[in-house]
Amino acid sequence: MEAERVRVLPCGDRALLTEVPDLETVAALHAALRRSPLPGQVDLVPAARTVLIVLDRPPSELDAARLRGLPLSDSEAGEEPRTVEVPVVFDGPDLAEVAERTGRSPAAVIEALTGTQLTVAFGGFAPGFGYLSGLPDDLSVPRRATPRTRVPAGSVGLAGPFAGIYPRASPGGWQLVGRTDAVLFDVDRNPPALLAPGTRVRFREVR
Repeated sequence: MEAERVRVLPCGDRALLTEVPDLETVAALHAALRRSPLPGQVDLVPAARTVLIVLDRPPSELDAARLRGLPLSDSEAGEEPRTVEVPVVFDGPDLAEVAERTGRSPAAVIEALTGTQLTVAFGGFAPGFGYLSGLPDDLSVPRRATPRTRVPAGSVGLAGPFAGIYPRASPGGWQLVGRTDAVLFDVDRNPPALLAPGTRVRFREVR
């Protein structure tokens, strides 16, 4: 990792926040720290342009220097990422609009979504929600101009470069293309979240 591409900031008295330029670097840094954690590392929280490293002790300048010097060229080495297949009924209320915006037919949108391997880049918004990266560039669509006051649990949506699945009913502005019965978050499951950062995701069409 080039020093000029990373910024390490203190975050509270037991964490460091690493700012990086893009999702690819987030994924590489997250994978590197899972393989070779800092001494006392207890948690990692990736986001769109940051990785929060939570420690069981106050951080030091040595920790910051190590983060800036982590080699990421072999970020795909080590443990094979888990793959989750998600069954989806593609009958979302915004499927036709997504097709129109992207110059595809609805069937072609479905084919693109089921034919693409996505990756959970980071979590957020609600427990169990994963921002899924890896969409074809032409499937990047804006959020709805007017968000819905209630999106049903299991709704599959698109917004910008991401796909996502609503783990519970909530307001939301993503373009809804389908729905799934998959349980995204279960406190009695280990781990509770089905879609943890780094997990590979495949949509499978069901009717």
